[in-house]
Amino acid sequence: MRKILALVVLVFISFSCKNEESNKLDVDVSNISVNVNLERFDVDFYTTKTNELTKTKEKYPMLFPPQPDSVWINKINNKDEQELFAETQKVFSDIEEEKEQLISLFKHVKYYNPRFVSPKVITMLTNIDYNNRIVYTDSLLLVSLDAYLGEKHEFYNDYPAYVKQNNTKKHIVVDVAKAIVGKQMLPSMARSFIDKMIYRGKKMYLLDAYLPNVADAVKIGYSQKKLEWAESNEEQIWMYFIEKDLLYSTSKDVDKRFLDLAPFSKFYMEEDSQSPGRIGEWIGWQIVRSYMQKNDVSLHQLLQTSEEEIFKNSRYKPKR
Repeated sequence: MRKILALVVLVFISFSCKNEESNKLDVDVSNISVNVNLERFDVDFYTTKTNELTKTKEKYPMLFPPQPDSVWINKINNKDEQELFAETQKVFSDIEEEKEQLISLFKHVKYYNPRFVSPKVITMLTNIDYNNRIVYTDSLLLVSLDAYLGEKHEFYNDYPAYVKQNNTKKHIVVDVAKAIVGKQMLPSMARSFIDKMIYRGKKMYLLDAYLPNVADAVKIGYSQKKLEWAESNEEQIWMYFIEKDLLYSTSKDVDKRFLDLAPFSKFYMEEDSQSPGRIGEWIGWQIVRSYMQKNDVSLHQLLQTSEEEIFKNSRYKPKR
């Protein structure tokens, strides 16, 4: 009976901590005003007639570097380009849902950063330039829709599974949020593994604040199965880092094993393939969450707090 009561108490405490964190980020943005101007360059460009090119160039001057008009006409009429446009239209003939997601994101960003101004949003095609699928400046946001056609699309057949699983519509708003966070946080000067983990954990916590209704697996870019593996093995992962004396390591090899984009993390164990890549980032996220649960700190204060202080005051204890 005592064991049952102890288990109930433990579950209740765990639920209470999660609920407390959820409540902390459950903010009312209904009165936040943002103006989202979204333009479909992809549609305007690939449906442009030869005699309408000047008009299209005037509408999007920043997207037409100096080139003879013949270059743009050939691009519009190119068979492969038109196929890419047609396939993108099958998925994104209507982007009202994505627009609503961006509006919600911008409202949350502005809630925490009142000076934030929504950028002009322009959708385009970049021949699946994965590394530049989102380009963000303070006033302009470029979204390459052809990088989000769905993980099973034939255009991504040559991509590894851990990459193409994030080539979906639901990842657009996450990638936009990551681009915004990247502008808000100064580059890290951290050298130790623990500091690098927590720096990345700060970024993930900002995603918690800006995207409160997005699932953790989508935010960090894991499959649900890989996320569940991380959650089930959190204590063992943490003990591995401690026992192998990795927390204060400055080795680049440790970064490659646990922080770099990869199909799985490298513990050099039989079950490595079951783990997600970047497990150090996921652990850093849990440390920052623990810090925010146990300290009365604003989002702005979090960004001003050193990784060392966050670790010390997080009183992080991995879930068993």
